[in-house]
Amino acid sequence: MASLHFPAGFSFTCSYSREQKLRIKVGAFSRISTAKVSGKIPRTAICKYRRMVSAESLAELGSITKTRTRQNIPTKKQLIDSFRRGIIVEGGVGYRQTVVIRSCEIGADKTATLESLLNLLQETALNHVWISGLLGDGFGATHGMIRNNLIWVVTRMQLQVDQYPTWGEVVEVDTWVGASGKNGMRRDWLIRSHVTGLVYVRATSTWVMMNQKTRRLSKMPEEVRAEISPWFIEKNAIQENTPETIKKLDNTVKYINSKLKPKRTDLDMNNHVNNVKYVNWMLEAIPEIFLEGYQLFSMTLEYRRECGSSDTVQSLCQPDEDGAFQDEVQDDNGKTHKEQSQVSELEGDASSSGSPLSFTHLLQMTGDSKTDEIVRGRTTWKRKPWLFH
Repeated sequence: MASLHFPAGFSFTCSYSREQKLRIKVGAFSRISTAKVSGKIPRTAICKYRRMVSAESLAELGSITKTRTRQNIPTKKQLIDSFRRGIIVEGGVGYRQTVVIRSCEIGADKTATLESLLNLLQETALNHVWISGLLGDGFGATHGMIRNNLIWVVTRMQLQVDQYPTWGEVVEVDTWVGASGKNGMRRDWLIRSHVTGLVYVRATSTWVMMNQKTRRLSKMPEEVRAEISPWFIEKNAIQENTPETIKKLDNTVKYINSKLKPKRTDLDMNNHVNNVKYVNWMLEAIPEIFLEGYQLFSMTLEYRRECGSSDTVQSLCQPDEDGAFQDEVQDDNGKTHKEQSQVSELEGDASSSGSPLSFTHLLQMTGDSKTDEIVRGRTTWKRKPWLFH
């Protein structure tokens, strides 16, 4: 006996031979058994309503449905997700998830890393689509988007971190969506303490649709607008009246990290480098000695184009004030030591009062004859709290 899973749809009769006839009733995630058929099964089955269904298509359909059953993707709106500790809020359109900061999500200082926070934003956004009943089989894509070969791409993101959650701390992540122009969508987040309600992290982002086959931006189809617009609310995690313009850098910057290559594990299910990896590459150009004493306070990213597995990436970084921190250099004997910058005014302020320091960033693809921008960025940093005296 062979068992298959099929989604809801229709009933049909399949004839494998003149002597044997097999009737298969298709139901929603229904389990059906086929009688053992002697002899070789033809490549096609002649079905009711004179529809031709190939054996390969039936196998593929069964595989897709089996995967969706394992993922347990709902087909209608849920109010509670007990497995992910998520609930619907904001009058039935927002999403809140309770999360415990795990040991694999912290750094040497026992607080959540920037990468962990960004992954948490991404995961809760996808879980919001999951609980809404709109999730297709794509990376947050709705059923209408799947039918139109569309995927989401982020064009801009802004993040503010007032305090980093600590190991074992319980936090609540709220996320919701709203309109952004005619063909875009805005998604916002708040991360707060479960105990005190104090907001630790605020984030906002803008998303547009891209055709998965042509890799070109697309207008929002009306059927997709009808799916997602009932979930839109007018609420902003970060108030930004005039978006900051990020200038383009060139190769005269102070810090450059070249020959960065995507790994297979850096690609998401849309087959391009995940936006969290871009942030890691961007920060790799900052000297390690600076990262030991400072932590990121705010970040603004402007995404220009996607990056694939075969691309070579260069990370450029320029501090707003030259000599804003101590550089780590090697002397003639190969020994490493710290070299004080010539500009002392800003360094004096930063070391004594914790005044923020800022950087401009650029990720670009390098080739034989030209370079293409991937991401422009701005970051602001503050000295770590325990370094104050």
